[in-house]
Amino acid sequence: MCGIVGAVAQRDVAEILLEGLRRLEYRGYDSAGIAVTTPEGELKRLRRLGKVQELTDAVHSQPMAGGTGIAHTRWATHGEPSEANAHPHMSGSDIAVVHNGIIENHEALRESLKEAGYAFTSQTDTEVIAHLVDLELTRHDTLLSAVQATVKQLEGAYGTVVMDRRDPSRVVVARSGSPLVIGYGMGEHFIASDQLALLPVTRRFAFLEEGDVAEVTRFDVNIFDVNGDPVTRDVKESEVSHDAGDKGQYRHYMMKEIHEQPVALQRTLEGRIANGHVVASAFGENAEALLKDVKHVQIIACGTSYHAGLVARYWFEQWAGVSCNVEIASEFRYRRSHVFENSLLVTISQSGETADTLAALRLAKEMGYMASLTICNVPGSSLVRESDMAYMMKAGAEIGVASTKAFTVQLAGLLMLVGAIGRHNALDAQTEHALVSALQSLPAKLEQTLAMAEDIEALAEDFADKHHSLFLGRGEQSPIAMEGALKLKEISYIHAEAYAAGELKHGPLALIDAEMPVIVVAPNNELLEKLKSNVEEVRARGGLMYVFADTNAHFSSDDTMKVLNVPHCDEFIAPIVYTLPLQLLSYYVALIKGTDVDQPRNLAKSVTVE
Repeated sequence: MCGIVGAVAQRDVAEILLEGLRRLEYRGYDSAGIAVTTPEGELKRLRRLGKVQELTDAVHSQPMAGGTGIAHTRWATHGEPSEANAHPHMSGSDIAVVHNGIIENHEALRESLKEAGYAFTSQTDTEVIAHLVDLELTRHDTLLSAVQATVKQLEGAYGTVVMDRRDPSRVVVARSGSPLVIGYGMGEHFIASDQLALLPVTRRFAFLEEGDVAEVTRFDVNIFDVNGDPVTRDVKESEVSHDAGDKGQYRHYMMKEIHEQPVALQRTLEGRIANGHVVASAFGENAEALLKDVKHVQIIACGTSYHAGLVARYWFEQWAGVSCNVEIASEFRYRRSHVFENSLLVTISQSGETADTLAALRLAKEMGYMASLTICNVPGSSLVRESDMAYMMKAGAEIGVASTKAFTVQLAGLLMLVGAIGRHNALDAQTEHALVSALQSLPAKLEQTLAMAEDIEALAEDFADKHHSLFLGRGEQSPIAMEGALKLKEISYIHAEAYAAGELKHGPLALIDAEMPVIVVAPNNELLEKLKSNVEEVRARGGLMYVFADTNAHFSSDDTMKVLNVPHCDEFIAPIVYTLPLQLLSYYVALIKGTDVDQPRNLAKSVTVE
């Protein structure tokens, strides 16, 4: 969600900050702003509601010279989207602040600051930080010590950058629960909430840890831990590659990323399977020793990643012979749960910064899990750093808010984990070889499935006037139906629900009529005949069916059912293969509806607040 960019340099930084914001647009936002300290000692601020381009146009019409600045894209939490609520927020004409996260005790702080004479101009929780810093500067000699005193009063999550026009040689940054990274240059330094923002100016980064406060100048970065003691954070060379302006031949990032899935799957498998086996070191250097003792898997995730976990539950229990629970991170955090003996905690997150998932990991560490593993796409992210093991997805940067290639790569990683754990339990050598062989066939199978795009585009026309839809699947395809429903609602704004097909008779049949499209995923597996019976239940009540079926499943199109044949595939990888047609359907329906495909309303790519 919200994006932060900051710089302390000898050159003018406004264009660097704006480019950083453009590279963070994928995270989702409703307004943007920038503040720069000018050579004349003025703190100049511009804010605009809407896209970063609106802010860019404003800066170009009112040029902002200066080597120290901060910028922000806001996703509204406290206060409606408006220019007044956009960041940076200021205290008087001296202090400017940008902030990601939520300050939970902002109301109490606001009242005490009002009593101290401060006037508020926004509805945000962030403005209290600016006024608190200004107040603390009356009690401390430096901006660093004032910020350190301020953050001790904050409850909640924050990644924040503070600048003072009276001392443009430095900014002070603080991190608790919301990520911040420092970029190292030559005679200049940068700050961002995501390293992608800074790739045009540096590839050397250090990630701040929980509770860190850092003073950043052109020549130095001094970092202090939660106790105020000086610490060193490793500076690493980034291997991330991303051109935020390159959609290639595609109209949207989402379509580009759908078509990148065969390559992404090939990349995630490379070097991780050999001689018919999953290479356990794909999950970490000490993974073999840890995974051999696993008897239970607890998966924690949110959104699309949660759906990946639901699919994996079927795999773990059917193939690996270990029990598996899957829970939404925001629920896991707030209930008492039982830890099974020899239980592995698995977190799944594209960004590695999902607030609820990260908090769940920290809670689980206190509960007695034997080890933790994260499946993640971002090296150096909080989940990667704080987990015992990490499976790096290598999916490449995913820009579209609606996750596509990250989901299928997550599924591949989970299937590999089934192999790595299962061979110490119920997975015999022959079945493991079959699993690995299916994984190796996956990139080519996805290429074949993408060839369905033209037929799916034509099918999408039927949804032009629809407002509701129902997705059905059985077994491990039930979570795939859930993912298909999520994609359709995310980017086309059509209300969509998903059900295990066997549940139709327990309520959802009441919804069936000619205006309710019913989308079915139908691989040729042991549940096919059961699924066909469920399809007939819908047809008998006048429902219109859209069936994505295995070429060998023997469905035929007629007036009440349109069938699109999906290439035959091994049962191990069927959930991954059947994901692609549903992604394409949601994309083409969104085009017809005229929605913002890559940045759907009210949503954010990286959810860094609770």
